Amino acid sequence: MDVAARPGAAAGRGPCAGIPAEQMDFIRQVLDRVGDKWSLLVIAALEAGPLRYTDLQRDVPGISQRMLTLTVRQLQQDGLVTRTAYAEVPPRVEYALTSLGRSLHHIVTSLITWVADHHGQIREHRAQAATRP
Repeated sequence: MDVAARPGAAAGRGPCAGIPAEQMDFIRQVLDRVGDKWSLLVIAALEAGPLRYTDLQRDVPGISQRMLTLTVRQLQQDGLVTRTAYAEVPPRVEYALTSLGRSLHHIVTSLITWVADHHGQIREHRAQAATRP
């Protein structure tokens, strides 16, 4: 039987055809998590290696302290980022990508690069759409 026609699949064709319907809710949750604007930028910033909180905040322009805290906590929950606290005075905390997070980095970087390369065209299309009745 063709995978696209498999009973219980989320869709009859396309990228979701091979995914069981009962897994789709979780897959959407993970895509929402890793696809939000802050997670993508945090993952990209951490590729160079472990960063302290303040360095990470500086490397992700526009992120608030609250959003950075929430984002790294969620990325930790999904096993994409580690948080290491060192018993020093003053205390030092570093964040780093896990091997799972590093496996996602190439995709994240490609997406960010694509947006940077095409932002002018996208802006033009948005401007044109805004002037249409």
